[in-house]
Amino acid sequence: MIDFSLDSRQKEIQEKYRDFTARWIIPNSKKYDELAVFPWEVIKAAYAEGIMNGPVPVQLGGNGYSILDAAIASEELGAGCVGIGICIDASTLAITPLLLAGDEAQHKKFFGQLIDEKGVAAYCLTEPNAGSDVQGIKSTAILHGDKYILNGHKRFITNAEVATFFNVFALSDPVRGSRSLSAFIVPSNLQGLEIKPRIQKMGQKASVQNEVIFKDVEIPVANRLGQEGYGFSIAMRTFDRTRTGVAALSLGTARSAYKISKEWAQKRVQFGMPIAANQAIAFMLADMITAIETARMITWRAAWAYDNKQKDASLLSAICKMYASDIAMKVTTDAVQIMGGEGYSSDYPVEKMMRDVKLCQIYEGTNQIQRVVISKSILKEQKK
Repeated sequence: MIDFSLDSRQKEIQEKYRDFTARWIIPNSKKYDELAVFPWEVIKAAYAEGIMNGPVPVQLGGNGYSILDAAIASEELGAGCVGIGICIDASTLAITPLLLAGDEAQHKKFFGQLIDEKGVAAYCLTEPNAGSDVQGIKSTAILHGDKYILNGHKRFITNAEVATFFNVFALSDPVRGSRSLSAFIVPSNLQGLEIKPRIQKMGQKASVQNEVIFKDVEIPVANRLGQEGYGFSIAMRTFDRTRTGVAALSLGTARSAYKISKEWAQKRVQFGMPIAANQAIAFMLADMITAIETARMITWRAAWAYDNKQKDASLLSAICKMYASDIAMKVTTDAVQIMGGEGYSSDYPVEKMMRDVKLCQIYEGTNQIQRVVISKSILKEQKK
């Protein structure tokens, strides 16, 4: 039987994150957008109130959330500020390979360190010439005795300058190329690791991205996640879990932009009546809420599929990330349009939401790449 209602625990999660967002994220959203600095005060509050590391098992310091639980939480973070929300969710992305492929000793050591420091982690995959094309990675981690020597150049690494450790993907055998891609936990204080000044961006300015240079960085064998050559699998399995989070963040932003523009349209009087009474505006609002509701359904469906080990979970994670971020871009743009000059001004948050949500169409695989993933999946099915 199909049931779209949330259970009591999920309602508690929703209310918990909604309350945190109302008290910590919304009041600080504009400030961090203008300052363009990492929101440490919000992160520390998130640790104090049990907001961080939601999908991490309780015994490792998290909340033990399912992927659906985490999506419900991320929507509330996105409703406040996707730029601040991604500071939390990007850390979840970075620790997911550790969760999926780490052994008991690695779990105890690195999750323990992160919780003790109340810190964040960084996912170190993208390179200047290897964005959507993971197989184009050139960074190397060559085994010498009981250590790997890491060399490479990563770019657009979220949380880089504030990370406790990095999850780095590099080739352990350049001759074998991407078939030797391996994953490593790299503490941020190692010699030879250089973090360049943050990259200036159009939106999500509370979130920091940097270039990271590795020059003969020594990594203990004990820091490798899984076996050599399992890096590509680990990276793809990670995205299967986390793309629903990007969808949910996008969805939350769209929800807030819709609410703000609807309320404004109901109060804004032109030609003797509220502009919401005009069919042109009313139909825009109708399309916005339709898109938001359908995006939520596919996001929840994708999260449920992962939690229940459904064979279409990977396909659905690509669909929900693509669809939710695309509709969020349209909804926020329409919100600005409905509000006209006021929407374009920084007096209202919809212009920021439009700037912020654009990046959701780009990171964790551009939406063009999601369409490649989707098309390959459905065409592969037809051949069977």
